[in-house]
Parts: sequence; structure tokens; C-alpha cells
Amino acid sequence: MKRYFTSLCVIALFVLMLLFPQPVFKGASSGLLLWFNVILPTLLPFMIVSNLLIGTPAIDAISKVFGPFLCRLFGVTRYGSFAIIAGFLCGYPMGGKVTADLVRKQYITWQEGQYLLSFTNNISPMFIISYVVWQNLKDTSRTMPALLILILSPILCSFLFRIYYRPGARSRSSKCSPLPRAAAGSLMDSCIMNGFEAITKVGGYIMLFSILIALFQNLPLNHFLFSLLFLPSLEMTNGIPLICASSLPADACFVLSLALTSFGGWCSVAQTRSMVQGTRLPITPYLIEKLITTLVTSLLAYTYIRLF
Repeated sequence: MKRYFTSLCVIALFVLMLLFPQPVFKGASSGLLLWFNVILPTLLPFMIVSNLLIGTPAIDAISKVFGPFLCRLFGVTRYGSFAIIAGFLCGYPMGGKVTADLVRKQYITWQEGQYLLSFTNNISPMFIISYVVWQNLKDTSRTMPALLILILSPILCSFLFRIYYRPGARSRSSKCSPLPRAAAGSLMDSCIMNGFEAITKVGGYIMLFSILIALFQNLPLNHFLFSLLFLPSLEMTNGIPLICASSLPADACFVLSLALTSFGGWCSVAQTRSMVQGTRLPITPYLIEKLITTLVTSLLAYTYIRLF
């Protein structure tokens, strides 16, 4: 049944693309420009460098510096602390990619990888400040509240998710045997190619979801759930401007924008799924955990508005 449903969806998308070539061109252009101008220069360097860190003794040095504090706070192994740093600082889908890379290299167990994936795949602070608050919400007074809420939400949820995952995460990474590190030249080449492969996948998903948004915008549907919840949730960078350009009050835009930023959009879910392929890290629990984090973010944002 699932196979036939997927086939019907693909056929329907193909027919819509043939019937509405202009929205397809507009969506593809905007998605690729977004990828080339924003995502490529901001994410690709981090992808390459993170590959180098994992493939060299540098990860040992980082883990020794930040591991003691992060291990106590989040209950992870010292190599798992690197996924936390990358996930909170570099943006989608770096948390998922680094976690999957650590599982592949056998630095952390599969169980710990599940736990890390539940809260480390987040938006970068720079994106929150520059794109969400300054460029779209246009209210610099809410820069720090937005930043604190979006960082605090996954941290709070990590304590909840630990109740379920912590028993499996107790097995230390020292029981695993890391794979032999490659020679310097071949390592650099493989890190660069891996980075380009990953960033190309991200660009493809952004383009496809931008096309979907452009196509759905041509449908004669003006319901609130469709225009302000479903459409923005497809792709975050296109969805936040849709929310902020609506007739909703500024407070409502603030709550919805932060909720969407916390969730990341269905495009980021697809990107994360592509990053963890081959590791047996399941995407369904990750999706549920992101929805829980989104709910916590919404409650924190609403509480802030009511109090301040």
C-alpha cells in the first residue's frame, strides 16, 4: 500500500510540474539560489572540516577539552560531545551528519547515536540572529530571547529523551574499535568529496521542496492551516518569510517562526534522513522528538510573550 501511495504522489508531482512550468521554474531558481548563496558557503566548510576532525587525532583533543563538561550535562561519551558542539553551532543537518559519521567510524555506539540525534540537530545561532530575527521578524529586541529559547528547548528535551535512551547510551565508546585513519592526502580528498556529496544532497532537497511550495501556492486554498502551517512547514527558509508576511500579529509571528525554526521543516527531515542512511539510525523517532521539541519551543515562546 505504501509503495502505491508513493508512486501516486510522484506521478501527481510530475503532472503538476508539466501543467505549471512557471512555478516550477520559480521554485527551482529560488531554491538553488538559496543553496548557492547561503547554504553552500556556510555549511560546506563545516562539513569538510568536521570530516577532517573525525578522521584525525584532532577529535581526541576536542573531546578532551569539551568532553568532561558535556558528558556530565548530557550523559554522553566524550566523542559524543563533538556531535553536540557541531549540532548546536553549525546548523541543519550537521548534527545528524556528525552523529552518523561517529557511528560509522565506531567512535560511538548505535544506541548513543540515537540519543544524540534526538537533540543535536538544530539551527545555527547565526541563522537565528541574522535570518529569523533581523531579516524576517525585524525586531532586534527579540534577538536574545529567540536565541535562548531555541537553544534551551533541545537542551530541556534532552533530559526527557535521556529517560528512554540513557540505558543504551551507557555502553562506552572505548568498547568500540575506531577504524584506522587514512593517509593525509587520501584523507583530505575523501573529506572534500564527502562534503560535496552531502551539500549536493542538501541542495537537491531544498530545490525540490521550494518547487513544492511554489506549486502549492497556486492552489485555490486560503485556509489558515494550509497557508500558515502546512506551506511554511515544507521548507524553513521559505516558510519563515511566509509567516512574517502574513496579517498575523507580531507576537503570533514570533511564536510560529520559532516553532518552525525549532522543527526545521520537512525538508530538513529529508536532509537528515539522507545523512544517516547506512547507520540504522531510524528517522521516525527523530521526527517525533523534533515535534516534541517544537512543542516545547512554542510553549517557551508563548510564555515569554505573556510575561514580557
